[in-house]
Order: sequence, then structure tokens, then C-alpha cells
Amino acid sequence: MQIEEKYMRRCITLARNGAGFVSPNPMVGAVVVCDNKIIGEGYHAKCGEAHAEVNAIASVRDKELLKRSTIYVSLEPCSHHGKTPPCAELIIKMQIPRVVVGSKDPFPQVAGRGIAMLRAAGIDVVEGVLKNECDELNKTFMHCHTANRPFVLLKWAQTADGYMDYKRTSEDKKKPLILSNEESRRVVHKLRSQVDAIMVGTTTALLDNPSLSVRYWSGRNPVRIVLDQNLELPKDLHLFDGSITTLVINELKNDKEGTGLEYIRMDFSSNLLSQILSELQRRKIESLMVEGGCILLQSFIDEQLWDEARVEYAPF
Repeated sequence: MQIEEKYMRRCITLARNGAGFVSPNPMVGAVVVCDNKIIGEGYHAKCGEAHAEVNAIASVRDKELLKRSTIYVSLEPCSHHGKTPPCAELIIKMQIPRVVVGSKDPFPQVAGRGIAMLRAAGIDVVEGVLKNECDELNKTFMHCHTANRPFVLLKWAQTADGYMDYKRTSEDKKKPLILSNEESRRVVHKLRSQVDAIMVGTTTALLDNPSLSVRYWSGRNPVRIVLDQNLELPKDLHLFDGSITTLVINELKNDKEGTGLEYIRMDFSSNLLSQILSELQRRKIESLMVEGGCILLQSFIDEQLWDEARVEYAPF
């Protein structure tokens, strides 16, 4: 089992290269081993492009070696036709005799069918190697397909004695309390690059005028979501600059403006957060980071609609 874990750890390391680029697909890494030597490896680099198993098999120079090799993969090979052909079929076609799997795929169109297809073809399949680590690798994907809602990450910064900001209004023009530094900003922007969407409330949008973009880390920008019940936020805010897809949750209209701005009408008096999460699930948004403010954060906590919290503590 120790040697199996060694190669599965390599799969996990490879898979992480796809962080921020593969959603709504999971991160997956694959390694092909023959005579205790890695002869091929690959990972899923971008949604819609080749899966990890395909890239790993393609990297093997001598394809004849595949007939006596083991392929290690961090997630069960797919068995359905999506944007790419089934990986399980490719493994069977290439006559790879043994497959070692980390996690089972909870996606309804797979959910054990990939493993069953391999076994039906006479392939030896070992399951559950470093399962916990492989599950953790794709915790947002796993959660979305088992809990039927996006993974919700709460993020805030506070002082050592529990304060998040000064008491401010739009009239006093007071700047926000700065609790982050260059290093913590990089951490936050790395998180942003790895989630599908990021959300703030009306007050945060008005007082802080955030961009909610990824600037201190390489990667894609998440979809921006802002609550604006009566459409009172000024249009010169960064959130409305059209540079990033932005969803405005409101009570007045459903509409689209330009290429990046969409208004979504919802009932603010009845389970608003559940409505939002259902809409995000429908849009295949698997992870949501809530950056504030305190009222919005507390609402998610009160309704028990959160899965993880990242809190920065300033030393004052």
C-alpha cells in the first residue's frame, strides 16, 4: 500500500495544477507506472480540454508498455460522453490491466459507473487509495454534488479584540480599517482565483467600492455577486465596470446589460440565501466566497449555509 500511496500523492500534486481553471470539473491527476517507474503523467488543465488520464496516456512514448502498466488516477475515470470521450473507454482500448483510484466520482453520470465499466472489461481496479486526501482535493466539487448546493466559504478580517471595521456611512467618506498586508492580500487573491463566485452585500459595495478581482495572484476572476434590493447602488462602482461577469440580486427586475452585467430578481423576504444558492447551482457555480460585510456573513452563519471560514487576525 505504501507504494500505491506514493504514486497517488503524485496524482494529487499534478491535479493541483488545474486549480482555478477546471471548474465546474474536478481537479484530477494521473500517473502511468510500469516496472515501478513512472512512464507517463498528466492532469486536467482546463474545462473542456483533455482529462488527466488522456494526457497521461498520451505522454507515454512506448504505448506497448501500457499493456503491462498500472494507471493511478485521483478520481474515478469518467464513463459518459461529455465535452470529451469517456476515459474508462480509453483505458480499456489501450489494454491497461490495472487501475488505482483515489476518490469515487459523485457526479450522477459517473457515480461508480466508470469503475464498473473497467471491471466488466476484466481490469483489476483498486479503490480508495488516499481517499481522504483525494476527497479534500475536490471538496467543493464533492460538496456540490452531494449537498446539492455550492460550497460556501466565509472570509473576513478582524482585529485581535474582534472588530471588523469602524462604524461608517456613505456620507462621512471614512476609509475602511485596513487589516491586511501584502502577504495576506496574496492569500486572499489566491482564494479568489480558486472559487467560482464571490459575494458582497450592499453596504460593502457602497462603502468600499471593491473590484473583487484577482490582482495579486495569477488566475481567473470569479463571478461577482452583489445584493442590491432596490437597485440603489451607483453605476460608477467598480462592480459595474463590465470587466467581469457580475450578478446583481434585486427585487425589481430580470435583465442583462452589455456582456458582463445581469440582474436577477428574487424575493428578499423569503429564504433569500437559499434562493441564491439554488440559482448558482443551476448555473454550475460550485463554490462561493462571501467577503462581507458583517450582516451578510452573519446571515449565512445564522442559516447554517456555510462550510468553511477563513479569518485573518490583525495584531492590534
